[in-house]
Amino acid sequence: MRILILFTFLITNTLANELPDFKNLVVHKIPKIYDNIIFLDDADEEINIQNLDSQLIILNFWATWCEPCKEEMPSLNRLQANKKVKNLIKIYPINIGKENLNKVNSFFIELGIDNLKPYFDNPSTLAKTFSLRGVPTTIFLNSNREEFARIIGSINFDDENFINWLKNLI
Repeated sequence: MRILILFTFLITNTLANELPDFKNLVVHKIPKIYDNIIFLDDADEEINIQNLDSQLIILNFWATWCEPCKEEMPSLNRLQANKKVKNLIKIYPINIGKENLNKVNSFFIELGIDNLKPYFDNPSTLAKTFSLRGVPTTIFLNSNREEFARIIGSINFDDENFINWLKNLI
């Protein structure tokens, strides 16, 4: 019994130490399951997450009027191109501001976003599905397309602890 308790303690401590130190990162003990997660590309074509190939899907919900979104988007752009995780993740920045394509494209150009394409939640069904309380919010989906973590608010996606955490997930 003592060995089991010690083993459980060591494993729990190890996992806790592997988490990046972000106060707004929430890791679920039991992954959340959603049905029918669909969003739109820039040609209004539906994208169903069940049909996507990546091992790890990152959905980032944002809007052009959101100052924290504007601050974090360049580091999210660099994360998609980061050689340590590039072929392991796919990031989908989903605009929930009901903004038109020209405004969104101008936002991407202004910030130098060249590794990501904009996607859209129209008419805000995913914002409701994921119970978003604000933007930015980033949802992490595993290979079974279950939400296992989320970030509420903005972070620096260049943070090495965060990148190492991502690498260890896959």
